[in-house]
Amino acid sequence: MSQIDDMIEFVIDYTSVKEVKADTDIYDDLHLVGDDFHDFIHVYAQKYEVDMSEYLWYFHGDEEGISLGGMFFEPPYARVKRIPVTPELLAVFAANTKWKIDYPAHHIPERRYHLLINLIISGVLLLGLGVLLICKYTR
Repeated sequence: MSQIDDMIEFVIDYTSVKEVKADTDIYDDLHLVGDDFHDFIHVYAQKYEVDMSEYLWYFHGDEEGISLGGMFFEPPYARVKRIPVTPELLAVFAANTKWKIDYPAHHIPERRYHLLINLIISGVLLLGLGVLLICKYTR
């Protein structure tokens, strides 16, 4: 079995999708997104012992859930053009035991303000819920 065939088999086993080709985009074509995509990459890296030190997640996937803060500050994955991850690409990195992509020049701010806004909104909602519960049970 070739390395690409082995990687296709790995993707099929992981996703349970039967129609996988060497150029299948794991994110778009298989709809493996958010935490599921990141978990897949983690399992892949462990199974094939791939050095992921140069891996930049935001070029390949997104984050889980809805980000209200993303309406004000773009998350990292919205600031770059997505690079597809395919079984063929994974096979190359597995053979070399290193994730190696020449990522385009880009700038991602050190602080992720969209997450801070999400945290503030969540805090305000929880505080409001707490006040409502206190008012309801102290009458």
